[in-house]
Amino acid sequence: MQANASAGPGPAREAAPLAAQIRARGLNVDFDTRAGCVRVLSDIDIEIAKGSFTSIIGPSGCGKSTLLKVFAGLVPPTGGEVSVAGVPPGEAVRQRRVGMVFQEAALMPWKTALENVCSLMALVDAVPRERQRDRALELLRLVGLEYAADRYPAQLSGGMRQRVSIARALALDPEVLMMDEPFGALDAITREHMSDFLLEIWQRTGKTVVFVTHSIDEAVYLSDSVYVMATNPARIVQKLDIGLPQPKNEATFSSPMFHQKSFQLRQLLKAGHAPGSGK
Repeated sequence: MQANASAGPGPAREAAPLAAQIRARGLNVDFDTRAGCVRVLSDIDIEIAKGSFTSIIGPSGCGKSTLLKVFAGLVPPTGGEVSVAGVPPGEAVRQRRVGMVFQEAALMPWKTALENVCSLMALVDAVPRERQRDRALELLRLVGLEYAADRYPAQLSGGMRQRVSIARALALDPEVLMMDEPFGALDAITREHMSDFLLEIWQRTGKTVVFVTHSIDEAVYLSDSVYVMATNPARIVQKLDIGLPQPKNEATFSSPMFHQKSFQLRQLLKAGHAPGSGK
């Protein structure tokens, strides 16, 4: 599956090993505070395959969102090495290889859903002006919201607003989609629907998805693999390969393999919380 496929129907996912698209080696991030220098990420090693769905999970304050922002070029590393699609994160962003979705949809309330999706294309002049509306409609169709193109954010539910946010993130056809707890503010049922929707989008577009979450069930259900983080110091505890069979649906949650992987992930999270568990 090609990670630079345009939004729309694509080939089925391949079983063959995929090349790494995101790499970090010995990554450190320090923040300066009034109390002095604080290390928020320590000696991070991570490798994310092209076209994969990878989740990052851990307790609050363990640096999950900071790590995602490093990959998105929003936070500079203090030490170590990091690359996205073979180049530094900032360069990957300039090359429009990275899209970002946050917990809050952050749509412009005075613009319609269609205009919000068009906004990023207009800002960077990446798509010819006469093509922007058609491209935005294609993306709204992809996320199932073509009928709501002329509605304003206040007229959309929370799940619908996040769909518009995802469509906007796909507007420049990035290879990598970074998602920072995008369903965290949604109710449980909407969150389940959005998980299924996201899996469908991922399978159709071939993007590499990096997904930050607090939810064990969400991480296991969505992911090819999960990186577990811990605090004191903020670090990677372990990578857990998931490998649930496709297609996934409501029955997946009651499967023995789902329960096994959820248990393993829960134990890794508990180990990361244990006193003296740091390196």
